[in-house]
Amino acid sequence: MASASLQFFAFILALFGVFGDIAATLLPNWKVNADIGSNIITAITQMQGLWMDCTWYSTGMFSCTLKYSILSLPIYIQAARTTMVLSCILSTFGICITTVGMKCTRLGGDTDSKSNACFAGGIFFLLAGIFGLVPTCWYTREIISNFLDQTIPESSKHEPGGAVYTGFISAGFLLIAGVIFCSSCFKRQQGAWIYPPKQHHFPSTEQESNAGYSLKDYV
Repeated sequence: MASASLQFFAFILALFGVFGDIAATLLPNWKVNADIGSNIITAITQMQGLWMDCTWYSTGMFSCTLKYSILSLPIYIQAARTTMVLSCILSTFGICITTVGMKCTRLGGDTDSKSNACFAGGIFFLLAGIFGLVPTCWYTREIISNFLDQTIPESSKHEPGGAVYTGFISAGFLLIAGVIFCSSCFKRQQGAWIYPPKQHHFPSTEQESNAGYSLKDYV
């Protein structure tokens, strides 16, 4: 029962990780730059994401521009696009597989099949967490290095936005869920290796009868 509850907890974490992963991929606020200027009425908030750049004015106007050209983007944005999409796909596969393999569901067949399904789902979650953690770390490193660069003007410097933090938290949830699923299945398999089922061997009646027949021949 405890293992089933732990798997259900890991499944909830994985769900939050999947939703956060998708939201971080689509949100336009990976890096934010607030330019207030001399008058707060003309304040402008510029946000840049993986797929679009948005500008928010203090008057309530909001405009976005899609990034159509892929080759013109920096290499870290291209890598972030690819890895975040892979993270979303892998985490979705992990949700589908662990739904079949969890103890609290009636899908997946016998115990060994469900255990293998949970282990495979945990591997998918681990890969999705790694693919989601790499772009967020790389993107944050680029933001910090540009912010500390003295040759870059203040108007061109940015700070990490909410999408970066969402990506970090989602990757952590996916990694924790993957570790829980893999460790629970590994403990079960390890117990089966250490304590194999006992096999009882009974002597065959045919051998006993043959042995008795040979003894009578020698008397």
